[in-house]
Amino acid sequence: MKPARAFLGGAIDTLPMMAGAAPFGIIFGALAVSGERALSPEAAAGMSLIVFAGSAQFVGLGMQAQGIALPFIVFTTFVVNLRHALYAASLAPFLRHLGQRWLLPMGFWLTDETYAVAIRRFQQDEPSRDDIGWRRWHYLGSALPFYLNWQICTVIGIFAGRQLGDAASWGLDFAMTVTSIGIVAPLVKSRPRLACALVAAAASLATSPPPNRLG
Repeated sequence: MKPARAFLGGAIDTLPMMAGAAPFGIIFGALAVSGERALSPEAAAGMSLIVFAGSAQFVGLGMQAQGIALPFIVFTTFVVNLRHALYAASLAPFLRHLGQRWLLPMGFWLTDETYAVAIRRFQQDEPSRDDIGWRRWHYLGSALPFYLNWQICTVIGIFAGRQLGDAASWGLDFAMTVTSIGIVAPLVKSRPRLACALVAAAASLATSPPPNRLG
């Protein structure tokens, strides 16, 4: 498969998830610049550029607004993002032929959405040994547009939050829940995966009461 075709395929596969994540990015940008402990527009945009992890950004933003010390914020967001280690381990057999110059940026751009798109496609297609290079381009076709989409939506949210205020009342926070369901549902194709999803849902509900999303 040619690189351009693989890249375009990854982008097309990710489009529905980009639409679902857009309100999430907008609400983050708006919340980041509102409230008593608001970030500067530059800091809010920089957080999306450098951290690029929606759930961790929201958790970190909430803890920062409560005046929690930086080491605790860093530790909490580290724990929240530990799932990416599992994603990487799952993708490793398909990408083990790549060098560090590829794996390092791919690791930075790894998200729930790109993982779901990549693993589904990698498991469907088992090309010959001479045709494994398409995987990197399919992955980047998912990751790069999603990264750009997140930055644009953050900037839109920053401008909207400074102009309109009270971003929490917009009701856009449902978008990530819908997106997460869209990520998980297509992958639940066997009884073990269904059992895993049900156990995860039960654990999430059981551990929801503690503050700061400790569960």
